Amino acid sequence: MNILAIGDIVGVRAIEYLKQNLWKTRDKYKIDYVIANGENASDIHGLSSKDARDILDSGVDFITLGNHTWNKRDIYAFLDANTEVIIRPANYHGSAPGYGYAIVDVQGWRVLIMNALGQVFMEPVGDPFDAIEYILAREEGNFDISVLDIHAEATSEKYAIARAFDGKIDIIFGTHTHVPTADEQILPAGTAYVTDLGMTGPRNGVLGVDTERTLTKMRMHMPSQFIVADGEIRADAVIFTLDGDKGTGIKRITF
Repeated sequence: MNILAIGDIVGVRAIEYLKQNLWKTRDKYKIDYVIANGENASDIHGLSSKDARDILDSGVDFITLGNHTWNKRDIYAFLDANTEVIIRPANYHGSAPGYGYAIVDVQGWRVLIMNALGQVFMEPVGDPFDAIEYILAREEGNFDISVLDIHAEATSEKYAIARAFDGKIDIIFGTHTHVPTADEQILPAGTAYVTDLGMTGPRNGVLGVDTERTLTKMRMHMPSQFIVADGEIRADAVIFTLDGDKGTGIKRITF
């Protein structure tokens, strides 16, 4: 089985790019299932229900989110109504819309997909270690393969989570920083891991954001409404290959 994980989608132009290129990429690499982080897809400021539908229409099978989950209020009902294709971070309060994990069928395999937020340099949320442990214990015996998107700022926190759950989760990938890392690996107990997938968005900016707006914020410390940069769009992604429930390969790609 080949699972493709796509880095943070930045802006609606990036969604259109996926519509034009994702199915060709799926065919080229014989991809069985696609997971993408969509929290910046509505022009950086969260994800609307319309844009969520467009992402799914592009060839993405499942959407994970992050710290901008709540920026678009119409996503609340969408999260509750479409639990089989979209989740939000599990360590938000239990009363929040949607769920932090789902179990989906992929070629007859029961695949548990989880999403969690980091705490380091991020907004206050529940402990991601506790949230992940709770899900694994609650669903023990109900899944064959497990996947985690850890949406976090600090490389050290992502790597610590990967080490803590090495051998307990089959695939762990990081999102949020929009920069692909060159540390794809199979950890000692068998978990396939990469610290950050990167992003799907324009390269002519700062992490997908218009350069001048970013410099205004960073140099002048004045309010600056972020907008998506212009220019060429590319998609960063990682292919995870499993033989049954064992990870046998991990490969970074850009398309």
